[in-house]
Amino acid sequence: MKIGDLARETGVSPRLLRYYEEQGLITAQRAASGHRRYTQDTVEAVARIRMLLGAGLPTSVIAGLMDCFTGGTELEACAEQHLRAHLDGIESRIAQLQETRSALTALIGTTAAPAPRQLAAA
Repeated sequence: MKIGDLARETGVSPRLLRYYEEQGLITAQRAASGHRRYTQDTVEAVARIRMLLGAGLPTSVIAGLMDCFTGGTELEACAEQHLRAHLDGIESRIAQLQETRSALTALIGTTAAPAPRQLAAA
């Protein structure tokens, strides 16, 4: 199928499909005219990519996970190490954000309260 057909079938723009190809997430064969040609398997690959992007994974991590699919969107055990490493990074960022929130909350508590407004005499 052509890139436009793949875009319609997956709901992903041709530009984004070309990006996926640049990142090594999908592959295309080239017709004699130079146009990209995709197989039906690419539709499943795009669904996998979209699922992993939806889970917050960057394309660099996704590239390492593409061989860990058993079929459809089910992952084999080889994905666990990649997923745990990414989760650990997220947990670390959450902890840092919580510390930042606490520090900001403490700073807000130390600011001087605004002086009460006085009503203008009528």
